[in-house]
Amino acid sequence: MQAFRVHSGVVLPMDRANVDTDAIIPKQYLKSVRRTGFGPYAFDDWRYLDAGDLDTPVDSRRPNPDFELNDARYAGASILLARRNFGCGSSREHAVWALADQGFRCVIAPSFADIFFNNCFKNGVLPIVLEEETIDELFAFAAGGAELTVDLEQQQIHVGERQIDFRVDPARRERLLAGLDDIGQTLQLRAQIQDFEARRRREKPWLFGARA
Repeated sequence: MQAFRVHSGVVLPMDRANVDTDAIIPKQYLKSVRRTGFGPYAFDDWRYLDAGDLDTPVDSRRPNPDFELNDARYAGASILLARRNFGCGSSREHAVWALADQGFRCVIAPSFADIFFNNCFKNGVLPIVLEEETIDELFAFAAGGAELTVDLEQQQIHVGERQIDFRVDPARRERLLAGLDDIGQTLQLRAQIQDFEARRRREKPWLFGARA
């Protein structure tokens, strides 16, 4: 998993509340567990004027000029600014995969759905919770296309000369800084696991089809 320490990027302001996971990545694209290739289908129903599926080439479809992601001011955006209850709906982890594959490293909102929030940390995407008033100020800042810096080490957002503090659970923060997902964290104990299994094989060989 890609580590997150300090990231600077263009902000995509998505002024919508209750954006659910089916809006982030529609159900017809949930046919792979590879974690990659979902970026072109992120926000599919809003992003294109015509319906799509895995058999329809993206370059043959008609982009919706009124959707934020197609606005040239936000080209290459890697920080998503949203409203309350972002990521609600079904628990599909593909929603975070789609955002990450699209290039988003961070999502800032007043609140998140719990499962989506947890899935972000497992896939190298930093979800930041801020007060509604601060979110309003960031929307005003980002309206014409703007860049900000997110510093997870210091737990600060730098907006021009302004500094906004945020807080992340210490254990999750350390894992993101180190680029560790659940598997990576477990593999840090590889030596201890191998020692345990070797000892168990010696002490209880019948478990492995051998005679004592």
